[in-house]
Amino acid sequence: MPQSELYRFRHGEFDITVLSDGPIILHGELFAPEADEAERANIVSRLKGYDNKAHAQSNIPLIVHNKDIILVDVGAGKRFQPTEGMLEENLGRVGLSADDITIVLISHAHPDHIWGLLKDDGSLRFSKAKYFVGKAEWAFWMGEAASALPPEVQPFVAGARRDLSALKDEANFLEDGDQIVAGMHVLATPGHTPGHLSVVLDGDVPLIITVDAVSSDIVSFEHPEWSFGFDMDPAEARVTRRSLMDRAVAQNAKLLGFHWTYPGVGWIKQVGAAYEFVSAAGERP
Repeated sequence: MPQSELYRFRHGEFDITVLSDGPIILHGELFAPEADEAERANIVSRLKGYDNKAHAQSNIPLIVHNKDIILVDVGAGKRFQPTEGMLEENLGRVGLSADDITIVLISHAHPDHIWGLLKDDGSLRFSKAKYFVGKAEWAFWMGEAASALPPEVQPFVAGARRDLSALKDEANFLEDGDQIVAGMHVLATPGHTPGHLSVVLDGDVPLIITVDAVSSDIVSFEHPEWSFGFDMDPAEARVTRRSLMDRAVAQNAKLLGFHWTYPGVGWIKQVGAAYEFVSAAGERP
């Protein structure tokens, strides 16, 4: 089912609606690989899960800036888990179709972020959009390093190559700090994948769309030293996560997280060596 109430807010020169592609269902070991059994059970319970499984949301920012209508990631369509594939339906709820999207920014090439790129016939779902993807991310998935990943990861590689190949004549490559539109730039946040990008929007304070650099509004904040099960380089991801969260604290930044409890929008507080997420879900600017 679609998200019952879409969360909207304005940030600087940007109007933002948090859409959903539907949740993915993950085992507790993926949310918190380093946790013990009791800690993992507590986390799953707080995520309103059971039997060591819980939902991780797919919060996709729809960003309107002047004449541009921008998506940060496109979900998985129906290719990864049957609970996903709701993005187009939720676009329709705000009076838009796939053809209205003018810019698609791909943060990284994991299934739940890119596998919604193509229709069943192999054509681009967002046929009129301009596409942006990280140069380092493209090089990794299309290169020899991805071919050397373990067999259990090769379906991810095949999917990434399928979808990125469809963009071979369309992709605009990004590096750290590059601008998408005025007041919107990308931030290199490697570790979850080699070329993972987060997004920063200017305003009175920055809005940082962390995507999967900060994977959980519970685990990543309370245990920033713990990894996420899909982190491809857990050590690098740990350094990146701590740096990004310290930056957010220092800048009093607003945050938007991809897998966080919907709408995944709020602020960060320092609590000793860890952090606390303060949801903005009750806010109606």
